[in-house]
Amino acid sequence: MHLKNKITLPNILSFYRLLAFPVILFMALNQREQLFAILIIINLITDILDGFFARILGQRTKFGARLDSIADIGTYLLVFIGIWVFKRADFAPHVFSFSLFIGLLIIALGLSLIKFGRFPSLHLYSWKIGGYIQGTFFFVLFAFGFYTPFYYVMIVWGILAFIEHIIIQLMIPEMRTDAKGIFWVLKEHRR
Repeated sequence: MHLKNKITLPNILSFYRLLAFPVILFMALNQREQLFAILIIINLITDILDGFFARILGQRTKFGARLDSIADIGTYLLVFIGIWVFKRADFAPHVFSFSLFIGLLIIALGLSLIKFGRFPSLHLYSWKIGGYIQGTFFFVLFAFGFYTPFYYVMIVWGILAFIEHIIIQLMIPEMRTDAKGIFWVLKEHRR
């Protein structure tokens, strides 16, 4: 793929998230919660927009999917750091469920690195929907505060999506993009 094919609006938005990473990390480590919250919300919005523009502009590529996945991992890491720095007390009563959530995410990412030598880019429907739910929860968390019922919707959906992700990675022989979900992977295996 030529360089000009890589310079697309969706890839620019994903690349922005990578460039913003050290700035947002700096805000968290320096206790600047308001600036951290604004920048992490911008990251969450650009995450939604990159996929939207990739679909409507017909600019979906393997490179873009990988770039988006790496930017997503960076955003997750920043959110977890922000939770640790600014919202730890809110999560204290939910330490078991949140630890399970993080643990399954780490297993999904680690399994991909071990089995395929790179971060995953399956882009499962459950993972995408989970990303929207998680992004909305993180937006609400940093903009308005912790809301327990929404937290449990996010956690349950996330745990189920991570389990599906892990199962699919165990089933497929090589990493791919846009696997959709376990139903479609099983359907392909039957052929």
